[in-house]
Amino acid sequence: MLGQGLKHAIESENYHCDWVTDGHSASAKVIKSDYQLVILDLGLPGKDGLQVLQQARSQGVDIPILILTARDTLQDKISGLDLGADDYLLKPFELDELLARIRAQVRRYQRRFSQIINHGELELDIGSQQCSYQNKPITLSRREFALLADLLQHKGQVRSKDQLTEALYSWQDQVESNTVEVHIHHLRKKINNKLIRTLRGIGYMIERE
Repeated sequence: MLGQGLKHAIESENYHCDWVTDGHSASAKVIKSDYQLVILDLGLPGKDGLQVLQQARSQGVDIPILILTARDTLQDKISGLDLGADDYLLKPFELDELLARIRAQVRRYQRRFSQIINHGELELDIGSQQCSYQNKPITLSRREFALLADLLQHKGQVRSKDQLTEALYSWQDQVESNTVEVHIHHLRKKINNKLIRTLRGIGYMIERE
């Protein structure tokens, strides 16, 4: 019930959210996926949350990890922070406080990247979620913006359809097979037909300037 409630609350803040219920699944998702934040319980079946945290950090995963747990001893908190957790919140908790901590951690993570991305006559403001082309504002849907930001943050790199889908949707979401193509089509119509290059059978990319 707590997991379902948290997922709903987080998605109501316009994030997309994956939810797994055991330690082995958590490790697999954290290590292989491109998230901006992980909320980690410690009392997970299969593999303890501290083991998940330790493995993630040992394999170079540097995204923020917020521990959300009922373990309230000082040693538990010290262990979590020493292993690389960025924040530690005890149950029971106030939802508004958790959401505020999520926003704070995501902001800090996003500051590692340029908040303003310029590409020719295109400008993307990650912080305000605004886009302009040739000094004119362009209205993009949330997922169109996220897709464009992903491609621009990986300029010169090919992004596969699976990578783009993962960046836009939770794994629980029902996604139509041509969803990425539809978003690409809309971006080309709204901005520039030549902006996004298709590599047939491989993926999409925006060339370096």
